[in-house]
Order: sequence, then structure tokens, then C-alpha cells
Amino acid sequence: MTGPGDRSGTDAGQGAAAPGGGFRKGAFGVSGSGDTSGFGGLVRVEPGGAVALHSTDRPYGGWFDEVTDALVEAVGEATYAAAVRRVLVDRGEITYFVAREHLLTLVQALRDDDALRFELCSSVSGVDYEGSGGPAATPGRPRLHVVYHLTSMTYRRRIRLEVAVTVEDPHVPSVSSVYPTADWHERETYDMFGVVFDGHPALTRILMPDDWDGHPQRKDYPLGGVPVEYHGATVPPPDTRRSYR
Repeated sequence: MTGPGDRSGTDAGQGAAAPGGGFRKGAFGVSGSGDTSGFGGLVRVEPGGAVALHSTDRPYGGWFDEVTDALVEAVGEATYAAAVRRVLVDRGEITYFVAREHLLTLVQALRDDDALRFELCSSVSGVDYEGSGGPAATPGRPRLHVVYHLTSMTYRRRIRLEVAVTVEDPHVPSVSSVYPTADWHERETYDMFGVVFDGHPALTRILMPDDWDGHPQRKDYPLGGVPVEYHGATVPPPDTRRSYR
């Protein structure tokens, strides 16, 4: 992926149609002139392209191996093997992809074990990997991801956990009993993405009205908009101003 300022091979005003080879240029699929997003030179790998779903081989490097060994020792090799589906080290960060049925066991060990001491859950957020008609749109695919950022104030370390679920079964155990800071974070993820956190003390919407229909940050949620009239001219809703894909 190239950055916003890279104009190699495309002009900011050119269309965003996929040039082939599993890549797409531009942001939001906009075509025509006037790309004000600043991402006219972006080149993105399309579904079916070179998307990395591998697990990083050990040694991971630095303190990552020390934390992993401590986690294995804390929960046991069998539980770790069942719980952690893959590990990815990228850009100086480590992510453990976790099976939801073992999530509470892992976070309890990560918080309480003396060799780990990840005392703070600083963030719980959602991601929707829905595609535009590609493989990610297949029913039953775990496109909804919940991402946890854990911080060890004792050892000054940060790790990431990630749990993936399907739209048809979007249930994940709440970690609020282990990390009270996750309470409102889980409510926001539920509100915006529709992930249901089982065991949460009060899983209600936090941003949208209680009777709101749908979850606004899912990729299949309509952009919406309100027409605005100004001096006889009408500004249409944003999702009708350009050709989005």
C-alpha cells in the first residue's frame, strides 16, 4: 500500500477503478475529478490479493518471546494452543488472535500473572472487514473483529488481542469483570458494530438512541445524509454526491 502523497502511476483526479492484479487506486471508489480526500494516490490490495493471514514464526524478537513464554506457562500449553489461533508481529507490535471461548482465561492470566502484569485494558474497539462483493461478504465469514489493547504499566509493554466473530453469531464474552475500563468501550462496540458482549452488566447503546435500527459503523450500513437547502440551492446527502463502491 502506498501513502496518500504517492502519485506514482495515477493522478488524484483519475478514476478509482481497479487496474487489475488485485489492486485498486483511490479512496471510496470515487471516479471523476475533484478527489478531496487526499488519498488519490493510494493503492489498496483488493480481496483475493496478497492479504497476509499467516502466523509469524518464532522467535518473534525482543520481549515478545518472553511474554509469549510467560503466557504459555500461565495457562498451560494445551490451553494456549487451543486459545491462540495465530500470532502476528508487524511494525514493532504483536497481536494474538484469540478464540472467543478462551478469551477470559487469557485476559485473567495476562492481568494477574507476575511475569505478565498487563494491568490496564486501554481500548476495546470493533472492525468490520466486510468487502464489496468479495470473499469478505460471504455469509458465515468472521468479518466482525473485536480488538483489545492491553498495557503493562509494570513492564512498560503493550500487546493486542483480536477476536473474530460472524454477523450471524456476534457473541463475545465481556472482559469487564477483569478490566472494568472495558465497560463503556464494549457498549460503544456493541452500539456501532452489533457485537454482543455476554456477561456485560448493562449492555445498552451509548451513542445512538435506544430505539435506533442498525449499527452505523458496519460496512453494509448506508451512509445516509440530510439534504440541505441554502439560498435556493440544495446540497444532496453525501452518499449521493459521488459514485461510491
